Amino acid sequence: MKVNWRRNLFVTWIGCFFTGASFSLVLPFIPVYVEQLGTPASQVDIFAGLAISVNALGAAIFSPLWGNLADRKGRKMMMVRAAAGMTITMGSLAFVPNAYWLLIMRFMTGVLAGYIPNATAMIVSQTPREKSGWALGTLSTGALAGNLIGPSIGGLLAQLFGLENVFLITGAILFICMILTIFLVQENFVPVKKGEMISIRDLTKKIDHVSVLIGLFISTMILQLGITSISPILTLYIRQLNSHGGNTLLISGFIVSVSGISAIASSPTLGKLGDRIGNHKILIFGLVLSFLCTVPMAFVQTPFQLGVLRFFLGFSTGALMPSINTLIGKMTPKEGVSRVYSYNQMFNNFGQVIGPMLGSGVANTFSYSMVFIATSVCIFGNILLSLFNFRKLLFKKTAK
Repeated sequence: MKVNWRRNLFVTWIGCFFTGASFSLVLPFIPVYVEQLGTPASQVDIFAGLAISVNALGAAIFSPLWGNLADRKGRKMMMVRAAAGMTITMGSLAFVPNAYWLLIMRFMTGVLAGYIPNATAMIVSQTPREKSGWALGTLSTGALAGNLIGPSIGGLLAQLFGLENVFLITGAILFICMILTIFLVQENFVPVKKGEMISIRDLTKKIDHVSVLIGLFISTMILQLGITSISPILTLYIRQLNSHGGNTLLISGFIVSVSGISAIASSPTLGKLGDRIGNHKILIFGLVLSFLCTVPMAFVQTPFQLGVLRFFLGFSTGALMPSINTLIGKMTPKEGVSRVYSYNQMFNNFGQVIGPMLGSGVANTFSYSMVFIATSVCIFGNILLSLFNFRKLLFKKTAK
């Protein structure tokens, strides 16, 4: 059976959109739900923070296991497993009796996650190399669009149906994602016995410049750290800038969303450009742009100025993750692509765990403005790392 990779790209885009939306639409009211579960007022902030970060921690710990199984059993099977598992764990949040059970089920959601990295691995393994940048850029807009639209949908659903029912609706969305994957995604995959699968040691021998691959993993972690370090304080920072005005929540929602709009618009085009001129160049461009946008955020005087910088920051987001995924795909033998992407996902999740802790810690110790300075330092370190990685154009051969 000949696989239609374009149809797979379309279906997995929908799956990534649903997955991204299902995760983000519950985040805005997690603190409210923690409070509703009877948590003492003095502990609401602690449990809310844990409920958000423990999800990424569970995903980080178990990503390599699912990547190993994907290389043995197939990526489609792991996508179905992830959608089915998250259907149960996300839906069950409607029935948790207290905040401790909320933490357990959020952790299990992270443990059973993995739809997006396996979709990425599948598209990489099926797409012609000369189109991989465009394909991964397009695929990344699915999760970006879901993350962008999710909070607005979640707030509307919570107002119309109540918090508990939002979790049931989220489970239903993930169930639809599972059904679409089962019946519409195609994969020609011959299962590999555990003893016959290429070992990690042999796999690394087939990868040119393993140090560059590790550098890309670290870049992924710093990228997520930079995104999530700002998240805990962004609304509070906007309120501080808007001290004499109203509609802070409305303004905050727009400023949070505007970077996603520019990222979605630019990601496929930048991915296509990377196929032509080299994905490493697009990666470095994205990092430099991110640095140039983040530093001035510490010194803005109005929410409008912050919104303009956030809009341009979205172009760097549209450049970075697709470029990293494409470079990893071009380096990795197809028989180990899922495992390699699972390690990249592990670093991604660790960035999501460390980022909010860094942002909150710097804000509490210094100020909101210093969070942007600290984030800029991390991004600058990522620029230096990437320049070192590509100092001799190591991807010149693979980027042809």
